[in-house]
Amino acid sequence: MLEILRIHDLALIEDMEMDFTSGMNVLTGETGAGKSFIMKALDFLTGDRLSQDLVRPGKEKATVEALFVLDGRDCLLRRELSAETGRSRVFLNDRLCSQDALRDLRPALLLHTSQHGQQRLLQPAFQARILDDFLQRPDMLEEKDRLTRAWADVQERRTRLERESAATEEKRDLLEFQQQEIDKVRPQTGEEEKLEAQREVFRRQADIRAQTAAALEALHGGEEGSGLFQQLAALERSAGILAGILDECSTMPESLAEMRATFQDLDARLRRAAAHPHAAADIEAVEARLYALAQLKRKLKRPLDAILFLRREIAEALSFLDRCSLERKQLLLEEEEAANALAALLAVLNPARQTAAAAFGTAMEEELKKLGFSDQVRVFFEFTPQPLIPGREDSHELRGRLLWRPNPGQPPQPLDKIASGGELSRFLLAVVSLMSRTADETPTLIFDEVDAGIGGLTLNRVAESLAALARTRQIILITHWPQLAVKAIRHFTIRKDIVDGQTYTRCQRLEGDALRRELLRMAGEESLE
Repeated sequence: MLEILRIHDLALIEDMEMDFTSGMNVLTGETGAGKSFIMKALDFLTGDRLSQDLVRPGKEKATVEALFVLDGRDCLLRRELSAETGRSRVFLNDRLCSQDALRDLRPALLLHTSQHGQQRLLQPAFQARILDDFLQRPDMLEEKDRLTRAWADVQERRTRLERESAATEEKRDLLEFQQQEIDKVRPQTGEEEKLEAQREVFRRQADIRAQTAAALEALHGGEEGSGLFQQLAALERSAGILAGILDECSTMPESLAEMRATFQDLDARLRRAAAHPHAAADIEAVEARLYALAQLKRKLKRPLDAILFLRREIAEALSFLDRCSLERKQLLLEEEEAANALAALLAVLNPARQTAAAAFGTAMEEELKKLGFSDQVRVFFEFTPQPLIPGREDSHELRGRLLWRPNPGQPPQPLDKIASGGELSRFLLAVVSLMSRTADETPTLIFDEVDAGIGGLTLNRVAESLAALARTRQIILITHWPQLAVKAIRHFTIRKDIVDGQTYTRCQRLEGDALRRELLRMAGEESLE
């Protein structure tokens, strides 16, 4: 329920506050006074847009605030419109609120039955929703949506499986060829690096053997015996002779003896190096394996780690093809089960909708008669089967389209074919009255000139219907007719004032003589006498 509405610096409204009550609240005033604009301000508060030029000239922002009572709790909404940027900010209980959250909240706050509501009434989707509100078991709708989603999910999974299977099957020959080439070589993780390291070891060992042999040959000489040891022996003999002849050569034998010891130590170390054990693996086998890996990389045009990954991918792809048939059968079974469950539900839901349509039609006819329609008025639903699952006759959902016959002798027609604006207003009033009966709590009902196009006794009937509805629901009614306004519990008049060349829209709550004068004005009288 809407308790308080305040509008500040919006268009012609400088500062307006309205306190509403339960039951019927009426807004009256001359045409153009701004009654409908107050409803537009409410629409802005609950999500609609307004242009920044609607901020009162000279003001930084316009503000619309309202206090609702929702599920027994206060709900304070405030929305501000910036004159500079045209952007708005929404606050829910003094905290910033998103536009999405506001749109989600709106259906619980307000329900319009103005021209916008009449246009919704003409929409087949809205008509189908009205009918579903009269189902004895509304839980079937949620179950239908769940089963429809379940079937669609399984069907989508099967379609995706078949698509992927077909794409993989097209590559089967290539995959098998690549698998055979890889299996011929059977590369291992890190194998190439290990082989290259091993080859480097072999190369170092070969260098060691070659250089050790060359050094030993230099020391000992070849077959001709021309090594350093032989030359050193000859040098020692000559030095021994010279030492006995020349004093300056006396230390030469000792020096040469030290040199021999150095060469002998070098000889021992070279022999130990030559005797060092070598790896048993054959370098030719390593080179052959590296060549095979290189050939595989060239053939498949990718490095070895990518080939190992490719081998896993190929195995998974071929395994996928092997199990596709089984998975497809399983999905077909699940799809069939979901379709059967949906068909079983529709076998109950479709007759339930037809029963609800008959009950709705009877109830609507009674409501329309109260609103001045002919005693022969008839309301129908025309059902069209809509397939939920292609190819399954038992999966057709009956969807209703609202038809009516306001007068005898006419064929049933859709509302938009034969209903006038006044008839649509009353038809919508009848729909809202029925929907309000089935709901524990409904939003505030806003009727903006529901009396358009009607008069006389029909007007009195509309007034009685609104009064009956207001006994259980809060209504805000904009009207020009005193027959409707007199039913109000709280009455507001809207007027325009001009002060110092400035125009203002004012609101005044009426009671006593002021209220009687307004009702007389609406009836065309000029005084209380």
